[in-house]
Amino acid sequence: MKLTKMSHACVRLEKDGRTLVLDPGGFSEQDAAVGANAILITHEHPDHFDEGRLRAAMEADPAAEIWTLAAVAEQIAAAFPGRVHTVGHGDTFTAAGFDVQVHGELHAVIHPDLPRTTNVGYLIDGGKVFHPGDALTVPDQPVETLMLPVMAPWSKLSEVVEYVREVKPQRAYDIHDALLTDLARPIYDRLVGALGGADHQRLAPTASTEV
Repeated sequence: MKLTKMSHACVRLEKDGRTLVLDPGGFSEQDAAVGANAILITHEHPDHFDEGRLRAAMEADPAAEIWTLAAVAEQIAAAFPGRVHTVGHGDTFTAAGFDVQVHGELHAVIHPDLPRTTNVGYLIDGGKVFHPGDALTVPDQPVETLMLPVMAPWSKLSEVVEYVREVKPQRAYDIHDALLTDLARPIYDRLVGALGGADHQRLAPTASTEV
């Protein structure tokens, strides 16, 4: 399949003429989800979930549908009647020709004083790609391509490295990187690449690769 890294946490996957988009949030391009046949959203934070970007996609394709957890579904179900599906940990479904498994339940801890929101990750086509959202969820099966959250208020570099080691993907591509400055990127590239034990790569926004 073709994988296109959009800005921050948004990813587009294309296969057999169909397009699946994950997390077209407020830090991604305005048209990040336009052209999608199906959209997956990991959680309700605005850098992953933006109703305006969803509306643009849903209006562009009246057959497009959304799969997401309850916290997001309850906010948008009325806007897109019959086109929003609620999912949770352990669920499996097919979206735009992609087989999807749902993993995880909670967002990573930002601070002990803050309540944890819900979060799910999506394993695509039997482990071809895994997008964890804002959590360090480890699926119960092998992962070929890990979309790796590299910089967030809830993470530190040592945790990122340990996550790669635990998942053991064939390759890891950076996501959740909009807050990472150009000065810091070589540091992350060097350390994650040297210590993670997997092929670590970074795609510029809108760049693509085959996985």
